[in-house]
Amino acid sequence: MKKQFIAVFMASLLIFGAFYGILANTVFKDDTAVASDPEQIEDPSQDKEPVEEEKNDILFLLMGVDAQDIDESEGTRTDTMMLTSIDLDTGKISILSIPRDTRTTVQGRLDKINAAHAYAGPEYSVEVVQNLLDIDLEYYVKVDYQIVQDVVNSIGGVTVEVPFNMKYRDPTAKPPLNINIQKGIQTLDGKNAHDFLRFRHNNDFTVGYPDGDVGRTKTQQYFMKELVKQTMKPKNLLKLPMLIETYFDNVETNIPISVMLKGALAANKIDVESMETATLPGEGSYIGGISYYIHNGTETEEVIRTMFGNYLVD
Repeated sequence: MKKQFIAVFMASLLIFGAFYGILANTVFKDDTAVASDPEQIEDPSQDKEPVEEEKNDILFLLMGVDAQDIDESEGTRTDTMMLTSIDLDTGKISILSIPRDTRTTVQGRLDKINAAHAYAGPEYSVEVVQNLLDIDLEYYVKVDYQIVQDVVNSIGGVTVEVPFNMKYRDPTAKPPLNINIQKGIQTLDGKNAHDFLRFRHNNDFTVGYPDGDVGRTKTQQYFMKELVKQTMKPKNLLKLPMLIETYFDNVETNIPISVMLKGALAANKIDVESMETATLPGEGSYIGGISYYIHNGTETEEVIRTMFGNYLVD
């Protein structure tokens, strides 16, 4: 089994990640007056040029990289791709999972979509997804798998229902895998949460998701909802300072601070129960002995129109 990485910071990144970055530079420096006004936040990474009127939602591509450290992720494939939007007026979150084996054009030839990052980095991954879905996509968020353990441990674990006994060992993986999670309601610590999301099947293939990576994607979406819901509890909001270092150590993004702040200010509108999730329509297929995920163009167009219609390319 190839080593896999599952990123679970997903929609919570703009909610809590914005808090981490903004609070580190405002509240914790007794500068709360500035934090209350997005127009007063200066983003040193952006040139001071006239800014076009922004939409009332935020759209970004969340990528989990197959690397132990975000600084060492160059040349690695993405294991997770999720197109995510947050409506700043309603607090609605929409997430479309893009299977890593999706067959599309990468550097002029048909390849798996997760190869885009390995060839040319996160900006190129954004370009490939933009072309695949015919959407106006600008922002990305890239995380490594250490953030899973750090966030979950910081909030004291995440309670989920495990669908079956998960057991798998791979001493050659980096880090080595030793998954052993029992079926049923479990409160997972950081390691087990990471293992829960990495699991695909046991060593002899007798236990696993009947629908392969599509089933694992549904588990990711379920876990993400629970992570956001449980992190939103008042007792966990008080732990935000503990997560600041984790955010800066394990996240790379081109989202300007001013845009992230808008996401933070919309946090009180978030309704996790109404979170909209979907997977790119399609099915698995073998071509030339290689496993691919072939997306359905007609169904994909309808899903994109429904979930991200205001970002369709004219």
